[in-house]
Amino acid sequence: MVNKKKNTRPVFVIGHKNPDTDSICSAISCAYLKNQLSDAPHYPRRAGEINRETQFVLDHFGVEVPELLTDVRPQIKDIDIRMAPGIDAHMSMRDAWEYMRDNVIDTLCITDKENSLLGLIAVKDIADAYLDLFDTSILGKAHTSYKNLLNTLDGKMLVGDPEGHIRQGRIHVGTSPETMINLIQPGDIVLVTNRYEAQMIAVDLGAACVIVCVDSEVPQRILDRAEATGTTIITTPYDTYAASRIVSMAAPVKHFMIREKLLTFDLELPVDDAMKVMASVRHRYFPILDNEGRYVGVISRRNLLNLHRKRLILVDHNEKSQAVDGFQEARIMEIIDHHRIGSMETGGPVFFRNEPVGCTATILYKMFRENNVEIPPHIAGLLMSAILSDTLKFRSPTCTAYDSKACQELAKIAGENINEYAEQMFAASDDLTGRTAKDLLFSDFKIFEFGGQSFGAGQGLFMSKGSCQTAEEMVSSFLPEALESKGLPLIIYMLTNMQEQGTTLLYAGKGADSLISEAFGTEAKDGRAYVPGMVSRKKQLIPPLQQLLG
Repeated sequence: MVNKKKNTRPVFVIGHKNPDTDSICSAISCAYLKNQLSDAPHYPRRAGEINRETQFVLDHFGVEVPELLTDVRPQIKDIDIRMAPGIDAHMSMRDAWEYMRDNVIDTLCITDKENSLLGLIAVKDIADAYLDLFDTSILGKAHTSYKNLLNTLDGKMLVGDPEGHIRQGRIHVGTSPETMINLIQPGDIVLVTNRYEAQMIAVDLGAACVIVCVDSEVPQRILDRAEATGTTIITTPYDTYAASRIVSMAAPVKHFMIREKLLTFDLELPVDDAMKVMASVRHRYFPILDNEGRYVGVISRRNLLNLHRKRLILVDHNEKSQAVDGFQEARIMEIIDHHRIGSMETGGPVFFRNEPVGCTATILYKMFRENNVEIPPHIAGLLMSAILSDTLKFRSPTCTAYDSKACQELAKIAGENINEYAEQMFAASDDLTGRTAKDLLFSDFKIFEFGGQSFGAGQGLFMSKGSCQTAEEMVSSFLPEALESKGLPLIIYMLTNMQEQGTTLLYAGKGADSLISEAFGTEAKDGRAYVPGMVSRKKQLIPPLQQLLG
C-alpha cells in the first residue's frame, strides 16, 4: 500500500476559511480515515489561521497543525513536467544538436553540479553558430577542449594532451604550401590532407593543432617535429570539406547559451499565470525550478493539456463563499457537512454526505463505525472536541441525541472527562490576552449568500461577563472598518455568553437596525441587539435572515 500511495496523486481534506475547531478536527480525522481505506494519500489542510480553542485542542492531543492551503488553482507542479536532464556546460554544440534530434526537443537547459540553471541553448542558437562561417576563431574564443574536438571529428590524437584546451587561433584549410605560408599564424588550427609538405609546413609555422583528414598517414618525422614544437596532431576520417564544416561545432554550449533574462517558472506558480507568459513570447520550452531554485525539467504549451487538477474533500461547509480560493478549478471528490445545502457547484457528480446533526465530527464518527475502522485515542479526542465546540457542550439547539452519544463514546476512547476537559477548552477561547478586534471577528467568520445578497457572520464564545464586555468594546468599534474591507452590505458578530445562554449581536450595515429587529423580534439600536437563548449561528441566526433576505 505504501508504494501505491507514493505513485498516486494526493487528496487534500480541507474545511472552510477562518476555520473553527470542527473544521480543523474533521479535516484531520477524515484524512486519517481515508488513509485506512484508500490507496491514495489523503492530507489534512487548513484554509486559514486557527483560533486559540483549536490550538488548545491540537496541543492537548499532540497533533500538528495542518499545513496552510489558501489557493487550490492548478500550479506548474500539477502538470506533466518533461524531466529533460540538464546538460553540462562543456558539451559540444554537435552533441547538443544530436541530443535534441534524438529526443525531439529544441531547447536544452545547462546546469552545474548542484543542478542550478546556468543558461539555455536552443536549436536556433546551434543553427546560427553552424552558419556563421566567418568566425574562424570560435574554438579559441570558447576555450574548446580537445576532448570535444576529438569527439566532434571522431578523431584520434597522435600527438598532444587530450585534457588540454584550445586558447587561441583561427581555423584554416591547408590547400597548398604557398597559400599556407601567407595565412597561417602561430596558434592556428589547420586542416590538411595526406600531403607531406602541407603537414610539415603547418607544424613549422607554429600551428597549435593540425587536423589530418581522411585518416591519412602522418610520417614519424612529422610526429617527432610536432612533439618538439608542441603542436597537437589529430586524424579524422572526414574529408577536408566535411571536417571544415563541423569542426566549429566542437565549441562548448556555454559559449553560445543564453544567460540573462531567462524565462523560468517555479513549481508553485499558478498555471494561469504561466499561460499568460507563454502567450507573450515565442519560446517553445520553459525551464522549471523547485523551491530551492534547482532545475527540475521543462514544459511547453502542450504540457498544459495534461493538467492534473488538485483533488479535494470538503468538510464542514458547502458554500462557495466559504470555500478555499480556486476551488472551481479543483476536482471536488467529496463533501461532508452538517449545514444547509448552499451555493456550491461542482463540475461533475460527487459523493455528498449531509446530515442534520450538530457537528461534522459526528458524521465522521459514524463513518468510522460504518467502515469498522478503529478510532485511535488522539483522533477520538479531536472528534470529541469538535462536537463539544459546535454544540456548546450540548447546549446548542443544533445538538442531537446522536451528537451526545457519539461524544460520550469518544471521550471514553480518548480517556477524557467531558466536563473537566470542556471547561479547559472553552477557557482557552476566553483568554483575550494579545488578541485584536480583527482576530476576534474573523477567527470564526463565514460569508453567506441568499437570493443574490450576501453578508458575513462571525461568532465568539465566552464564559465570563468580563470577557464578553472586553470583546464587545473591541469588536463594535472595528465593525465599520471590517464592513468596508470585506465589501459586504452587512456584517454581524455573535458575542455568545455560554453561562447566560444568550448572544449580543454586534452589527454594521445600511438598514441593519430594522433588519435585526424584524428578524429576531428584539430591540436593535446603534449596532447592538441582545437575543436571549441564541447560541447557534446555523440554526438561530441564519434561518431568520435567510427568510427576510432570500
